[in-house]
Amino acid sequence: MHWLAASLLSAFFLGLYDLSKKHAVRGNAVVPVLFLSTLCGAALWGALLAAEHLSPGLLPRQLVVRPLALREHALIALKSAIVGSSWMFSYFALKRLPVSLASPIAATGPLWTLLGALLILGERPNALESAGIATTLLSFAGLSLAGRAEGVRFHRDRGVLLALAGTLLNAVSSLYDKHLMGAAGFSAAELQSWFSIWLAVFFLPFAIGWKLRLWPRNTFRWRWSIPLITAFLLVADFVYFGALREPDALVSVVASLRRGSTLVAFAGGLWLFRESNGLRKLPAVLGILLGITLTLLG
Repeated sequence: MHWLAASLLSAFFLGLYDLSKKHAVRGNAVVPVLFLSTLCGAALWGALLAAEHLSPGLLPRQLVVRPLALREHALIALKSAIVGSSWMFSYFALKRLPVSLASPIAATGPLWTLLGALLILGERPNALESAGIATTLLSFAGLSLAGRAEGVRFHRDRGVLLALAGTLLNAVSSLYDKHLMGAAGFSAAELQSWFSIWLAVFFLPFAIGWKLRLWPRNTFRWRWSIPLITAFLLVADFVYFGALREPDALVSVVASLRRGSTLVAFAGGLWLFRESNGLRKLPAVLGILLGITLTLLG
């Protein structure tokens, strides 16, 4: 598959991933949804690790994971803690907000990653990146005005604050990924496998606390969308890594096309969940996508 087509396909599955999350947490307890969905990913990777251990050479080279040292496990466990915290905020935000608002907020992640690189790594934005930052921020302001029609005040709404916290932590994870895939020298399979396993471990105490009713909680109902969360994310990432393996693939273009997942989630939110004010939100959503694209292409 051509890398452009693979990038668009990855964006499509990322949009389905967002819609599955919304369906799973809508009127449902968030903690067991998080734990069970991550447990599905951990079980899959655990089975692959066991298969390779019992029958060396059984798996394709891309899926083979070498034994890791304790320090390496600690580095990946830290990533799982960062991402787990991000998901905790994001899932609770998605429960409170329409997906047509939550998904565009999450799409601003590359902007915060760039700002983090400016502050922490001392990088300087070029003209295209500066234009992207300005366009994203203006469009975000437009989205907040559109949200008022649904009673969502961006500067004080708890759902918006949770979504921003999740997005900022995700940006921290993206910066940390550069270290893990660069200086730390992890392969994609090593990082994905043990990240999935440590993520389930991270959510386990919360799941036990929820089960023991250590805090006020909502009722949990099993939904078919819970395993689909993991399935859609794994497919999206697999196709994404396949696109990046193409020699002529442009990373900035691939990353920009992946942001198209916001349009899939936006349209799905209007169609599946009957969310309102679609036309009022659409210009701001397109503006955010344009700003992120300019930022990534810069």
